Amino acid sequence: MNAARSGFRSGFAALVGRPNVGKSTLLNALVGEKLSIVTPRPQTTRHRIVGILDLPQAQIAFVDTPGLHSEARRALNKAMNRTATTALADADLSALVVEPLKWTPEDELTLATLARSGRPALAAVNKIDRVRRRVRLLPYLAELARRHDFRAIVPVSALRGENLEELRQTIAAQLPESPPLYPRGELTDRSEGFRLAELIREKLTLELNQEVPYGIAVEVERVAEEGEQLAVDAAIWVDRQGHKPIVIGAHGARLKRVGRAARLAVNELLGRRVHLTLWVKVRENWADNAHALRQLGVE
Repeated sequence: MNAARSGFRSGFAALVGRPNVGKSTLLNALVGEKLSIVTPRPQTTRHRIVGILDLPQAQIAFVDTPGLHSEARRALNKAMNRTATTALADADLSALVVEPLKWTPEDELTLATLARSGRPALAAVNKIDRVRRRVRLLPYLAELARRHDFRAIVPVSALRGENLEELRQTIAAQLPESPPLYPRGELTDRSEGFRLAELIREKLTLELNQEVPYGIAVEVERVAEEGEQLAVDAAIWVDRQGHKPIVIGAHGARLKRVGRAARLAVNELLGRRVHLTLWVKVRENWADNAHALRQLGVE
């Protein structure tokens, strides 16, 4: 069967937006699998993450991106902005993710970046479950339509799964006719090691709250079979010597809590028992070091 002639559609749909607007939660909900980590902290997503959805007549490669932000002072923040901008430029379609009844300078920055890309775009208004009287959405949707020539504007709630099928079908209809880009049944282009490291970083970010989340990186150093279980050794990199005891906690209590939570998440991901060993290491100012960012896979 000729996929193009049969009307099969396939392509990349980039989810772009300001930090903490719910792009990662939306990606996970659209694909039906936890691929991007989620925390209440802005800028949790650092990488371009592809989540693949197979439909009867389409394959959508959703691209989760770091939130675009205007105050990119550190090399890490600049790298995240470049990652988001490049993903947007390479996509077949962009989905601007915004929150209802809100429009910030960073929303404006993202829309301007999207417009410069020249790619077709739609808007996904996420978190509509927070709007008690839905009629209040109407003026906001009208104003959003005036801001850009969107192919469509779809209100959704990633958290509650509301209107996601409409968003999936709307995105699929805008993709080019093409055979599938990935083998059917593949979920992501990211390796198992990357997903393990991200799960550990998620638990760290949740545990540390506002203490040192942006100076933290996780690197899986070893994955090996040991009897009936899988052994995973991971390094937690901090960018200041003073952050190491904060991550470890009194008598190692904090690191033990992180390790326990991360192990349970990894067990669930892999469907098997895992022995997880975490080490805290210092790499001074890695978040401002381009070489260190490349080594840690941020860029």
